[in-house]
Amino acid sequence: MDAARQNELLSIYNKGLLGDILPFWIKNSVDHIHGGFMTSLDHDGTVIDTDKGVWQQCRFTWLLGELYNNVEQREEWLELAKLGIQFIEKYCFDPTDGRMWFHVTRDGLPIRKRRYAFSESFAAMAYAELAQATGDEYFAEKAELIFEQFLDHNLNQQNNPKFTDTRPTRNIGFPMITINVAQELRGSIVLKNANQIIDNSIQTIRDYHIKEKYECVMETVGLNGEMINHFDGRTLNPGHAIEGAWFIMAEGAYRNDQELINLGCQMLDWMWERGWDQDYGGMLYFTDVRGIPVQEYWHDMKFWWPQNETIIATLLAYQLTGNSKYAKWHEMIHDWSYAHFPDPEHGEWFGYLHRDGSISSKLKGNMWKGPFHLPRMQLKCSHILTELLKH
Repeated sequence: MDAARQNELLSIYNKGLLGDILPFWIKNSVDHIHGGFMTSLDHDGTVIDTDKGVWQQCRFTWLLGELYNNVEQREEWLELAKLGIQFIEKYCFDPTDGRMWFHVTRDGLPIRKRRYAFSESFAAMAYAELAQATGDEYFAEKAELIFEQFLDHNLNQQNNPKFTDTRPTRNIGFPMITINVAQELRGSIVLKNANQIIDNSIQTIRDYHIKEKYECVMETVGLNGEMINHFDGRTLNPGHAIEGAWFIMAEGAYRNDQELINLGCQMLDWMWERGWDQDYGGMLYFTDVRGIPVQEYWHDMKFWWPQNETIIATLLAYQLTGNSKYAKWHEMIHDWSYAHFPDPEHGEWFGYLHRDGSISSKLKGNMWKGPFHLPRMQLKCSHILTELLKH
């Protein structure tokens, strides 16, 4: 990847983030009446459902704080982050048990709570960015408290598991997200035990989810890491595993630990082979570890976020190794994604494509898609390219 290509990509990611994606969400999703953000948007930014996903309240607040702290101290970004955190603080916690809701009405009335505690993970990131931006110790203390609640719930308080004792499972989502949240809090509020938490989570992934025998990263396994020979156990989520791969690569870079970099690259290598669509291009959503049919009917669709995570992972792998294979993979995933997902008329990306890259839904946002994976990709890749161009 020569300097000309690096400069071209840097311009694409920077302009996309600051000139397209962020303005689209600020213009269309900010709720100036009740606070927070309405993220269920049609292709032109029209709000088509006013309910609010708590994940997206936290994620957009995190993004705004991250941009304020690490890109430019624009007062608009800080004020919008405060708007988000005020809504989260007022409406997104259940006062009966302290846990967070998953889904609330526009004016904050609770609708749903999930078994898992991922709302808490994203909230911890949001509070930590506000702590760094404002210097307010309350936000820092709240970030640590919520993160501890997230860890405790997933490690000790699973009173209503998704599966019965007949077939108990463990999922890669918890250790993977824990790595990233601890990394974020370490950078914004100097989380003291971050390294130990990250070490434990990486070891969990090593012990239970990385399968050299099958050359893959398993999404769901038995309690002892055994492969479950049923639909759920065999199903691989390449984009999810690749997201975890770049978290581990980034940790290796932070610590100057080549073994962690190698581990992340190995995860990327295996899951690229499992997920890249040889016929149409792009990353498939689900595949089966044995190559037999997958249960979910959307298995071969192209969702926006696995492409985003693979774009980050391949570029980071190239930066850390200099291996031209990763530069080629980055070119493949970047070019395919930018040829199919962006909306040249109204901005942002469509979220859901058919396997051949044609549009399945014109939705720009919902409970799951909001201003997170795509702008994070643009921001992370901008940082990587900036570093590459220094050398």
